[in-house]
Amino acid sequence: MRIRTALVFIVALIASIPWSATAKTKKVAQRGMLENMDAVPCGAKQTGVAGLGAVWASVRVTHVNSNEKLCPQYLFRTDQMDYQIRPTDLKNPALLQVGQEAEYKIKNNRMFLTVNDKTRTYEVVGMKPANSDSAQSGSADKP
Repeated sequence: MRIRTALVFIVALIASIPWSATAKTKKVAQRGMLENMDAVPCGAKQTGVAGLGAVWASVRVTHVNSNEKLCPQYLFRTDQMDYQIRPTDLKNPALLQVGQEAEYKIKNNRMFLTVNDKTRTYEVVGMKPANSDSAQSGSADKP
């Protein structure tokens, strides 16, 4: 009889513990805002025969078509930092809306942006503290 009452007591005790207290808490995603988009040069596309060297140079065939390639570069602003980011897929870069809020994760020099439930990879090409301009101008005004 003692074993049965002890067993009922243990089962009641386990049932009274909320399962949510034992579950791990989920991390809150970091958020930021797409502030600006610029088209910056990111390389040149060359077509022609000038790269074939001395064989074609002796025949004076050195025609090269060179087009400067432009890539979208975004200013992504968070509470702590301002990031300059470019898409890693340069053949088909997705254009993002300026002024849109996005979730992000950073790993090495890559930023994984989630906009409208779609995650895209961007390369971080520059970063600076978010309030560096106001902090410098504020200290210059004080004697």
